[in-house]
Amino acid sequence: MSVYLLPVLIFCVFVYAKIKKVNVYTSFITGAKQSVNLVVNIFPYLVTIMIMVQFIKISGLALLLSKLVSPFFNLLGIPSELCELVLLKPFSGNGSLAILNEIYTTYGVDSAIGRSASVIVGSCDTVFYVTTLYCSQTSVKKLSYAIPVALFATLFGAVISCFLCQIM
Repeated sequence: MSVYLLPVLIFCVFVYAKIKKVNVYTSFITGAKQSVNLVVNIFPYLVTIMIMVQFIKISGLALLLSKLVSPFFNLLGIPSELCELVLLKPFSGNGSLAILNEIYTTYGVDSAIGRSASVIVGSCDTVFYVTTLYCSQTSVKKLSYAIPVALFATLFGAVISCFLCQIM
């Protein structure tokens, strides 16, 4: 069934375009041109985020911060082994995947730590990456509430992830 989903979806788009009398080829070319402009506009923001994430990882700041917040995270139910993952996830999806791989290698995929790490990576988003992309393309520039709320939601998601993995 799932093999046919994409062809059926594409067919439906063509049928809808025909009904609405939209030139599909011209629309596709227009969208492709706009995507090039989008890439050019967001590239500096992406490079800045990637450099910052690499700086945090290489400098050892992530490890130092994870040791500092470990007692607080333990009170919330997040194991010490997952502190670095929880701290890095809002900044970098690829960095979190690298940490997830280290957790799998050290503790195993079926361990409580491995399961909790998997759920955290799957349920929490890269807050700063998404915010950077969104704000670079919209007129929204004041994020006084958005980022703190998103970071709280990420932390809450990590706490709930660990709790659910411990009881299941």
